Amino acid sequence: MSAAATLLPEFDQEMARTRRVLERVPDDKLDWRPHERSNTIGWNASHLAEIPGWVENTLQEPFFDAHPPGEPPYRTEIPASRDEVLRTFDANVSVARKALASVTNEQLVEMWAFREQGRTIFEMTRGETFRTFIISHMIHHRAILTVSFRLNDIPVPAIYGPSGDES
Repeated sequence: MSAAATLLPEFDQEMARTRRVLERVPDDKLDWRPHERSNTIGWNASHLAEIPGWVENTLQEPFFDAHPPGEPPYRTEIPASRDEVLRTFDANVSVARKALASVTNEQLVEMWAFREQGRTIFEMTRGETFRTFIISHMIHHRAILTVSFRLNDIPVPAIYGPSGDES
């Protein structure tokens, strides 16, 4: 069995869990933030929607430069609505799943780098990058979003088991 075949079920489950959270994003709270140094609900939702869009690069390119020399830095776009977030998320998940389904075991052990201004910030195998920079990163931001929901009395969906709002 290929490594990709073992990663696909986890990917599908985490994307379904993330979509359930994104479905709860309230249009009237996109600008809400729990603290002045925190990102908004809208930013976190948009970030969750964009992360699957990084899978194709991670599995097929040697690096990503978040701020290429002489160019503007990568920025998370702020969404206008939950529907925009969901459209972006669904499109990115579709492309990501195809890239993951076709990756070879050999590709997963190749090195991949995250760069800024041409300087390597970190480097690890594509497989490690997929698990940490994609999956764990999504779980982290999904948790932040659910805390923001709780602070706004927005029902938190069940994720790994029942929530205080769903059994």
